[in-house]
Amino acid sequence: MSIQQIDIFAPAKLNLHLRVLAPRPDGFHGIESIFQSISLSDKLRVSLTDVQGSCDFACRGMDLPPDNTVTRAVRYFREETGFTAGVRVDLEKRIPSGAGLGGGSSDAASVLIALDSLAGTGLSQASLAEIGSRVGSDVPFFIYGGAAVVTGRGELISPIRSRTDLFGVLIWPGVHSSTPEGYRLVDEWSSAGRADLSSVPPLSELPSRYAGSPESWGFLNSFTAPLEERYPVIREARELLLSAGAAVADMSGSGSSVYGLFNDAREARDAWTTASCRFEKSFQFLLLASGRMQ
Repeated sequence: MSIQQIDIFAPAKLNLHLRVLAPRPDGFHGIESIFQSISLSDKLRVSLTDVQGSCDFACRGMDLPPDNTVTRAVRYFREETGFTAGVRVDLEKRIPSGAGLGGGSSDAASVLIALDSLAGTGLSQASLAEIGSRVGSDVPFFIYGGAAVVTGRGELISPIRSRTDLFGVLIWPGVHSSTPEGYRLVDEWSSAGRADLSSVPPLSELPSRYAGSPESWGFLNSFTAPLEERYPVIREARELLLSAGAAVADMSGSGSSVYGLFNDAREARDAWTTASCRFEKSFQFLLLASGRMQ
């Protein structure tokens, strides 16, 4: 009997390092980043139905427009494979939206992986990543998951060994900062000569730095300083985690979630307790060695 339904998790990611480069001729910014999958996840159920060509989508926990990363993933999968069976996707949102955690991109990647199994198409990860790139720049990373050095617009992925010996606390401080706003603030910050890149590790050193002690990483997020100036609550969240003993703490992506990584599980648990008293959306998490939990 063929499989008719798959339950799959869509893990969030952190940017442990995110250097935004100057705008390219095509108007996009290049990046140098380390992406890392974490255990905070959305949950999806992808089912086949008898209504040929249909795509029914329901989301619990967040209002999403009819055209979203999930429905686009289904559409592009059909275009690539000719798959015509009806599809229903039920999504339970747990990853905060607009938090720099890649929730929508991860949802799309999970749908592509599930459809490949349900349709029996047997596509390679590279083929799924190519389809995912049509949905968004971050989607290919979530096909692979784990940890990777990511360059280009986010589509160039070089896997590296994940750290699984650190314990995380994540705070979403309730700030909604759009990605375009974030890039505009970074460009203004750089144009004003306020970006200090003197101690930023070169791209070639990122894997070896990540393998070393977190206290010596020297990573940065180009978005952090300009967004903290505009939204001081982001700095408050980061400083809370540092004062609670985090080895490193920074913003993920273009914000506004803030993560802290701890060497000790008890310290992380105590930090989460403290953070929960101040911020409604605080989570404990682990780093994932691979990207997919099914």
